[in-house]
Amino acid sequence: MSDSSPLPPVRLHPEAELARDALSTPLLSRAARLARWAGPDTRVDAGGGLVDEQLPAAAEVLGLSGDDAAAHTSEAWRVAVDTGLVEVVDEEAGTVTAGADLDLLTRGTPQDVLAVWLAALETALADASVPDLDDLVDAMEAGGEVDLSSLDWDPEGEAEFLDGVLGNLYLLTVSGDGPQGGPVPLPALAASVIVPSDMSEPTNDVLEQVSDAMMRLDDQFRLLEPAGLVAYQPVDEALLADTDGAEEPAAGVDDTDVSRYGMVRLTPLGLYGLRARFLEAGFDAPAVGDLADKGAETLLDGTAGYPQSAAQAETEQWLARREPLPAARELLSAAKGLDEGAPLRRLRCQQALSLVGAEAEPALREVLDDAELGGLARVWLSEAGFTDVPPPTQELVFWLTIDTLAAQLAAEGNSEELRALVEGLAAQHSGFFDKVWRVGHPATADVLEAMGRLHPDKKVAKEARKAAFKARSQQGS
Repeated sequence: MSDSSPLPPVRLHPEAELARDALSTPLLSRAARLARWAGPDTRVDAGGGLVDEQLPAAAEVLGLSGDDAAAHTSEAWRVAVDTGLVEVVDEEAGTVTAGADLDLLTRGTPQDVLAVWLAALETALADASVPDLDDLVDAMEAGGEVDLSSLDWDPEGEAEFLDGVLGNLYLLTVSGDGPQGGPVPLPALAASVIVPSDMSEPTNDVLEQVSDAMMRLDDQFRLLEPAGLVAYQPVDEALLADTDGAEEPAAGVDDTDVSRYGMVRLTPLGLYGLRARFLEAGFDAPAVGDLADKGAETLLDGTAGYPQSAAQAETEQWLARREPLPAARELLSAAKGLDEGAPLRRLRCQQALSLVGAEAEPALREVLDDAELGGLARVWLSEAGFTDVPPPTQELVFWLTIDTLAAQLAAEGNSEELRALVEGLAAQHSGFFDKVWRVGHPATADVLEAMGRLHPDKKVAKEARKAAFKARSQQGS
């Protein structure tokens, strides 16, 4: 994933709501409880971890019992130290005190709370990149050091693998026009980082790598769920059992049910956390609402590459801060231009104006005679039901057609929708290509070349290419 191109925009929940979510996560709430429990008699070892003798009392504070109580308690204490909820006063004596950040959880702003949670998330991500502790113990050498080669473990590589998986999960969550935050099957997520993009059919070796990655991710997502990053449905335990292929699936079990192989989705808090990490790493990771206080030109250019639903949500927030008529005039002014991005700006302008309502009428009538905006204005006024709209000239109709196709090309590329639009235009207008090449639009030749690529009829496609040649020759003369 390149940090040079912007990521799709994410729709974030309000920070106050996210802060409440953060405070209720098992990871941070346990750390906070231990920070408030710690006192003058609390002791830590040389690494800042709670001494073994005090783990039972700390686990009781957290209401934990059973085989995993000590591990979960140690984890919560480590988070308390790493986030500044607890501070080590004297390393030699092992004494601690409440950290300066503890009060932020009850008296700080939502941003303060989220900053503490982000620090806790980094601890959780670091823990998730560490192999099973039993393997670590087995790999200990006589000198007390861990032999990483015997574990077949690359710490940096493991962290990069998890970052890559979470990056893909973020992209799968925020891309497109569908609902944000649907669950992703674990096999598909693992395959997205293992299977090469140019491989049409995965080899057995690659499939084995995908299977191994799924098992690693199953362990990692189980660890990350208490941090509030993901909601996770683990891999069915029956699938993890070593049956050597000798046993048949249990009665009533659907062997084709993909959810048995694990399902994961980012929580609203997880989306916030990953976006914050992307920004910290230098990525352009926009959020809906970032452009609400910017000018109209920034809005139209900024939403040019957004999915339609995200562009509408961003525009709605922008309009909510402005009076309708001045907003319409500002949008129309920003939509003018003959540069390469102008057609898509005008398309976004038209979509934005559809959200303004009848109050925009005077602004649209003011540009009826404008060569670049007159067609857009007539379409808007007619669709809004206004009367006394002057009919467009044939030249204006052709100019608007080229402008619309140029915008669609910029927004969608050679999509099926654009292909259908091209076929419809060629069929509806007799002699279309004999006339359209004369249109004085900077994108005329490029649009006609695209029509030649997209139209399925060879004869029509040839006419489009000939018209494109004429248009380019005219532009060069």
